Amino acid sequence: MDIIEETYSLIKTMKVRGAGRIARLAVKALSEYVNSVKVESPKELYDKVLKASYRLKSSRPTAVSLPNALNYVVNAAKKSFDMKSDVETMKEEIQNAARNFTAMSEGAIQRIGEIGGKRIVDGDTILTHCNSEAAISVLTNAHRQGKKIEVLVTETRPLMQGRTTASILSKRGIDVTLIPDSAVRLYMHKVDKVVVGADAIASNGAVVNKIGTSQIALIAHESRTRFYVAAETYKLSPTTMLGELVEIEQRSPLEVVPSSWRRKNKKVKVMNPAFDVTPPEYIDIIITEQGVYPPQGIILLMKELYPEPAALQSGTV
Repeated sequence: MDIIEETYSLIKTMKVRGAGRIARLAVKALSEYVNSVKVESPKELYDKVLKASYRLKSSRPTAVSLPNALNYVVNAAKKSFDMKSDVETMKEEIQNAARNFTAMSEGAIQRIGEIGGKRIVDGDTILTHCNSEAAISVLTNAHRQGKKIEVLVTETRPLMQGRTTASILSKRGIDVTLIPDSAVRLYMHKVDKVVVGADAIASNGAVVNKIGTSQIALIAHESRTRFYVAAETYKLSPTTMLGELVEIEQRSPLEVVPSSWRRKNKKVKVMNPAFDVTPPEYIDIIITEQGVYPPQGIILLMKELYPEPAALQSGTV
């Protein structure tokens, strides 16, 4: 199995999770593939880069960080190809782009933590959902700033990513309590702020995140609890400016029920959506590495970062 198929499998089966992590893994795989692939011409190399990037993009349809990261590298390949570079120069430009994206991604997580940590107040009880690097960075930075905080972490069914988050935060010295997803409303009266990550952010400020996020946002809205989203700017979905919708991934029913149960209950349909959409009116702020934005203002940042969304939609980059 080559590096592209191996990486596709790791992302598809969620052995590697988290929008930022899969984005970095994908560009690393593309870089390694380019380093090893044998080609006769720049055109052949460019075609192979496009084909490999399309394959990687198809592994997780909802996490917009994946196509945005791969497009960053493909753009470097296209620019080098258009400049009539030779094969070795193209390979070097592609690998440089992959390294630059990884550094940018890791730097964004740190910067989001620094900015978001300032929004946390000493004594806050904070609820988080799933396993977001950006949200964890905000909570970790608040703790490092000497603020005494308590964090409630949802299990995040069906794959229990919340357990990973709870373990990370606890090892960093933070007071953590793990709760069932269904207990959020019961505990929301204790919560001062909700901090979650994002897999995609639409042009209207709506946030696509792990299934259950929208229900938590609704409960927070009902309780007048502040709801914060922490996300890197490469999770913005520029094609939503052109009317495209973010596809919601449907995963295997076997993540919800065992195969033995399905065999005994063949007439029961089992749905397993991986994500849901939180409307902007339930979100107080979106914390990015470039600053804090109200959801209604995210379109301005999107237009600045992606002035030509049509090129992304048409697949030319």
